[in-house]
Amino acid sequence: MAKAVSAKTKKTTSVRQRATTKRKATARKSTPKKKWSRRVMQTSDALDLESGVFQSKDPKKIARSLKRSAEKSKRKKGTPFQSAMSMLNFYINRAGKQLTAKEKQPLEKAKHELRVLFGREE
Repeated sequence: MAKAVSAKTKKTTSVRQRATTKRKATARKSTPKKKWSRRVMQTSDALDLESGVFQSKDPKKIARSLKRSAEKSKRKKGTPFQSAMSMLNFYINRAGKQLTAKEKQPLEKAKHELRVLFGREE
């Protein structure tokens, strides 16, 4: 009788494993979900960003563009500095998670440049 129980247990386990495997396979086939961070970058109510601003390798160019956008915007809630820094940090932390260290470096340097442009740091 002990053998019959173990055979039944093995059969149940294999059925569970097949069901789990089937669910995983089905999950992979489904359409990819749209990223909420991409929508925020495209439809942000605070800033109208120049196209491709974060793809630049020049931190000064990134900072100047963010400053220009923040000062021009009439819809921002905080100061221009807060809006610009917030959007830069958002991109680094969320949208830029897939970036390599080399690609992220100009963005991190742009933070310093942004502070200098707004007179927050020398």
